[in-house]
Amino acid sequence: MSSAEREGRVELEYTPSADFQVADGPRDVGLCFVGDGFVAGYGDPRALGWVNRVVGRTDLSGTAEGGSLTSYNLGVRGSSSADVMNRWRAECPPRWAGRSERRLVIGVGAEDVTQGVTTARSRLNLANVLDEASSTGIATFVVGPTPTLDAEVNAKLQVLADALADVCARRGVPYVDCFTPLLSHDQWQSDLAAGDTVHPGQAGYGLMAWLVLNGGWTRWLQLDR
Repeated sequence: MSSAEREGRVELEYTPSADFQVADGPRDVGLCFVGDGFVAGYGDPRALGWVNRVVGRTDLSGTAEGGSLTSYNLGVRGSSSADVMNRWRAECPPRWAGRSERRLVIGVGAEDVTQGVTTARSRLNLANVLDEASSTGIATFVVGPTPTLDAEVNAKLQVLADALADVCARRGVPYVDCFTPLLSHDQWQSDLAAGDTVHPGQAGYGLMAWLVLNGGWTRWLQLDR
């Protein structure tokens, strides 16, 4: 039984797979964002979401090696962790073709709760993606789910967010907790109230971008080398 398959058990074990390495010389980074409507930026009147805000603040020119970054937003509204697990294998490789550095950012969670996916299945889906990516030389970064205005839904999202964070911690994969800091955030709540109560607008996506940029993003991309 693989380490990912064991994610369904209470007692978890993990054997680290291949470490990601940055090649010498100028960097050519292919950065794929795969996930749900939050990754797609649904609800943002400026059509930036958190992804484009983060990419807009990411610059490789200051690194010792220099180089370029090409980003691809592959967010799809309604995507669950199972959809992401199936889609990234087909949609990312063509974008990474010819790139010397392959990186994958995953944003999942809300749809798993909406669709009734069990926590055990959600963590198994994420584990499968992280393990396969790591073993094939792809660096991963995970952005967790955000709170809604529904207390019952938030209780489920809290459990899921903790589970996804644990999956990442066991693999040394950066995980950004968007749930805890936004749960009682006045600006986040007012942004949701002005929309569909689930997806934020311009201000909310700005908050998410700040959390990502200050949640290990620079260190993960090794921009301070």
